[in-house]
Amino acid sequence: MTFRNICIYGAGALGGAIAAKFSSGLAGEAEVSAVARGAHLARMREKGLTIIEDGVDEPKVHRLTATDDPRELGAQDLVITGLKGHQLAAAAEGLATLLKPETRVVMILNGVPWWYFHGDPDPAHAGTQLEALDPGGTLWRLIGPERIIGCVAYQGGEVVEPGTIHLYHKKRLILGEPDGSASADIETVAALLNRCGLVGEATTAIRAEIWTKLMNNAAFNPVSALTRATMAPLLSDPAIVATMGDIMREVKAVAAAFGVNLAIDVDQRLEDSRAIPDVRTSMLQDLLAGRPLEIVSVLGMVIELARMASVPVPTCRTTYALTVRLDEENRRTA
Repeated sequence: MTFRNICIYGAGALGGAIAAKFSSGLAGEAEVSAVARGAHLARMREKGLTIIEDGVDEPKVHRLTATDDPRELGAQDLVITGLKGHQLAAAAEGLATLLKPETRVVMILNGVPWWYFHGDPDPAHAGTQLEALDPGGTLWRLIGPERIIGCVAYQGGEVVEPGTIHLYHKKRLILGEPDGSASADIETVAALLNRCGLVGEATTAIRAEIWTKLMNNAAFNPVSALTRATMAPLLSDPAIVATMGDIMREVKAVAAAFGVNLAIDVDQRLEDSRAIPDVRTSMLQDLLAGRPLEIVSVLGMVIELARMASVPVPTCRTTYALTVRLDEENRRTA
């Protein structure tokens, strides 16, 4: 066992599910802990973390060490973050307390990640830091992009009440080194996920995976928040489908400008999306709960990279402006 001390930092929907499954699946081999907060943490401590899983007859309760103070946990071999992009900078100091020189950090993120240009094969962009995602370079300095294992998740989940998580639409968690290498660490983490009842997969093309998922996230998440609609109504409205298709094409064009050419037919992608269960996107979940929206990494950075590459993205710009205003008003009245 390479990783004997494992912490999941941000034990919300997906992070909490990973913490629960690791605590049970690796019992006796690894010390698994979680960093959470509020009522969710209180219920985890009192009654454990309950996982309701599609295809599993009975919910399962998992007991694990949980805290809101990462300093209590000590140095870890592996840290997995379940935080959204806009939450990471504020957590940087807490995350740093968990690190020793060889600690690896798996960051499960939607959209463009703060470390995106670390190890980029294009020397014109390699090492570029993204201020909007990492103000003042805090993550770059305290965590370090060299520790990062990128992760793109196609696993759906929602905290249905404090201490209870519903897992659905079971798909892959794709892991990759920023420099595209085939490391033993990504193979090990993928194997741990598979062993514990999730689906882990290693890749040597994590940037392509980031843009592939971002085509969906940039289209579905903001539009679902603006309309407060679940997936089925969005995909049944021809005008909305056309708008989401325009967003996808613009995202695809920006990816190509940075050397990632996606062999994806947008119309087919939209058609395939009809197979997604009629669920609330993560951004809609956050909106309804009065939480800040994950809009900068999902759409704002598409616009920023488009500016850098002189790629026109008019539909993304309009959607972003509307969603930013929605986010501000929602937080003001929450």
